[in-house]
Amino acid sequence: MSETRSQSTVKTEQCSLPCHNAEDLVEGGQSAHILLGDQLYTLRITRAGKLILTK
Repeated sequence: MSETRSQSTVKTEQCSLPCHNAEDLVEGGQSAHILLGDQLYTLRITRAGKLILTK
């Protein structure tokens, strides 16, 4: 896990846009809510390690 986090840190430093670690957003779980205006979205990390964003 720490190797992935280190690689993520390197990519974050090279990114010119705001960059967030999905694992930090879900705070140890598998999903998190994201609010945009008055719309609520769900961000989910699948067992395969992919991200799904749904409304």
